[in-house]
Formats: sequence, C-alpha cells, structure tokens
Amino acid sequence: MEDHKSEFLLILAGYPREMASFLAANPGLYSRFPIHLDFPDYSPQELMLITEQMVRQREYRLTEEARLELIRYWERRQAFWPENAGNARLVRNLVERAVRRQAVRLLHRGGPISRDDLMTLVWGDFEESR
Repeated sequence: MEDHKSEFLLILAGYPREMASFLAANPGLYSRFPIHLDFPDYSPQELMLITEQMVRQREYRLTEEARLELIRYWERRQAFWPENAGNARLVRNLVERAVRRQAVRLLHRGGPISRDDLMTLVWGDFEESR
C-alpha cells in the first residue's frame, strides 16, 4: 500500500465497533487509514424510498394499502433496529420475502392469474406475521 499509494485505493467497510477493534489490532493500521467516514442509519422516509425503488427495479408495484402500511412499518421499526442491522439490507430482505410470499399467495388463490396480479405486491405479502 505504501509503495503504490498514488495508484491504489483501499476501502474498508464495516460496523463501527468491529472496525474500531480491527484498527486497534495493529497500531500501524490506524495511521494508514487516515480518512474515516461514518454513515448514519437511514430514516423511515429514506427506507420507504429505497423500498419503492427496489420494488420498481424488480418491475413490481405496491398497492396503496401496502405503501401506507410500509411507511408505518418503517416508522415503528426505527426504534427497534437490531445492532448492525444494515438498514438497506433489511429493505432488500423484506422485498425479496414479499416477492416469495406473493408467489405463494397467487399459487394458493388458484384460478387465472393476470399480468397485474403478477406485478402487484399487497400489504399481506410484507406482513411479518405471515
């Protein structure tokens, strides 16, 4: 790293406590990484924007009820983030789980399934109790 510092960029990313422990493991490490950036958790509003973006990228859409309930969901969850939750990861996991639940819901519903059915996620697809 020292010999090629003008040609080489190394980014270390991790959770605050673990990164502090890593850098403290060797006294020379801290001085070799002089720039430290901390990223705050996303707000419920930002998480909702990320949710909507992930849903759109997968070519799905939310019902109005799902959208309103997801806003409430992120607001409720904010006070109870697990340590090292990785908020955007929470969104991705939630959306992926909802897509799987939607497929199962449509399968059990039976009958003809429209393109609109296939593209629409309802609140029940997201509910954690399911």
